[in-house]
Amino acid sequence: MTTGLQYIAHNAHDVTVGDKRILFHIPTTSLFDLDQMSGDILDLFKEKTTVSQADMEARFKDRYAPEQLLDVVEDFLEMEIIKGDSPLHPDHEKIKIENYPLSTIILNVNTGCNLGCTYCYKEDLTTPAKGELMGFDVAKKSIDLLLKEGQSRDRVNVVFFGGEPLSNLPLIKSAVAYAEERCASVGKKVDFSLTTNATLLNEDIVDYLNDHKFGIAISMDGPKATHDKNRKTIGGKGTYDVVSKKAQMLLKRYTARPVGARVTLTAGVTDVVGIHNHLKYDLGFAEVGFAPVTSGDISLFNLSNEELYEVFQNMKKLGAHYLAEALVGRNNGFSNMHQMMTDLYEGTNKALPCGAGIGLLAVDHEGGLNLCHRFTGSDIDKYGDVDSGIKKHELGQFLEGRADRDGTWCDSCRIRNLCSGGCYHESYATYDDINKPTYHYCDLMRDWIDFGIGVYSRILQENPHYFEQHVSPRTLLNTNRTFNPLDMGK
Repeated sequence: MTTGLQYIAHNAHDVTVGDKRILFHIPTTSLFDLDQMSGDILDLFKEKTTVSQADMEARFKDRYAPEQLLDVVEDFLEMEIIKGDSPLHPDHEKIKIENYPLSTIILNVNTGCNLGCTYCYKEDLTTPAKGELMGFDVAKKSIDLLLKEGQSRDRVNVVFFGGEPLSNLPLIKSAVAYAEERCASVGKKVDFSLTTNATLLNEDIVDYLNDHKFGIAISMDGPKATHDKNRKTIGGKGTYDVVSKKAQMLLKRYTARPVGARVTLTAGVTDVVGIHNHLKYDLGFAEVGFAPVTSGDISLFNLSNEELYEVFQNMKKLGAHYLAEALVGRNNGFSNMHQMMTDLYEGTNKALPCGAGIGLLAVDHEGGLNLCHRFTGSDIDKYGDVDSGIKKHELGQFLEGRADRDGTWCDSCRIRNLCSGGCYHESYATYDDINKPTYHYCDLMRDWIDFGIGVYSRILQENPHYFEQHVSPRTLLNTNRTFNPLDMGK
């Protein structure tokens, strides 16, 4: 080291967990224990930015052997935490998207909904009487498109969305029968998912969903006072009593897969712990996930900056309970935290924020292909239709542009390969620009992931079997990541 080695701050981040230092290697989203010597060397590079051989000798001459120091320096060079004259490698090569291996098709089976939830983001939403139902021909062509573009997939997913999807149950049943028949004929497995407000559930419907092993999520916002604040009938009556009754019937009767609750947090609603405890322990949901509203069309429902900060602080309190349960081998069902544990365990490293546009497309009732379920009915251009297929050139241009981080704050952010710029719809709703990263979340998300790294490290140190018991099985099941961890509820 004659001229010195340079510290690459945007590739390294260390977090203190108890009496340990954990190095988060940002390009690969990998975690490493820092021993005393490695930590000391890292601190020297942080302090001086450029470090010469003389600097190393002056700092460590009587503390560490030269060959030990060289081993650590070589490791740091290989990880590109430090560099000499050689240019850095990008986290991801400039991507050219030419293949669209679909694994998931979302069918927007009815724009009508029997509820009038005040914060709903669905731009094509209307009342049941005015609802536009998807016909079987569109559903059939959607499934055919999924199988054509998903030839490389052993397993595919059909998701039913709305409005309230159960208000078009005949279409769902016809689509399920067709998908099962077609997938069997080509040797693929097929999974079905449904997000519902639960009001139309009855025992026969639950038994049907159970027979076909649906993944089910119930939109529910917590105890009665909280839920009834926004989740009302079209006539303005709160729906907690009917939803909780139907949900409890479902939870007692449904055996195929765990059932989760999707919670939307709006202005004035920040009690993450209380809501979770009610839905998980009073009602019995397997998982509870939270989606803060910060960019809805009606600003009245958006969390203020102070409320959003409070939400994240309360999520950390619930995350501490997740940790305590994990250390004794239990999953408390906090799905936001569990998803982060899964991402860290699997070493998730994303060039794009989600699979929308590559592994996933949403079909509106007319057969138009949308980037995801949140864009049906919006003024964002469609990317083809079920008759003509995917507009691959246009879709590729958008995705390649969004993956290019040059000129954005994302290019040096420490969570760039976990967040990858954030949800496309959040960008559209907040900035009216689908290409712009979701900057309003940045500081909170960095702090949240730092917290998660601490939780992950503690579990790994004190009960590593937890990941085999609760994360690997979740990975092997079809846990299709259709929804952003901070996705707004419907």
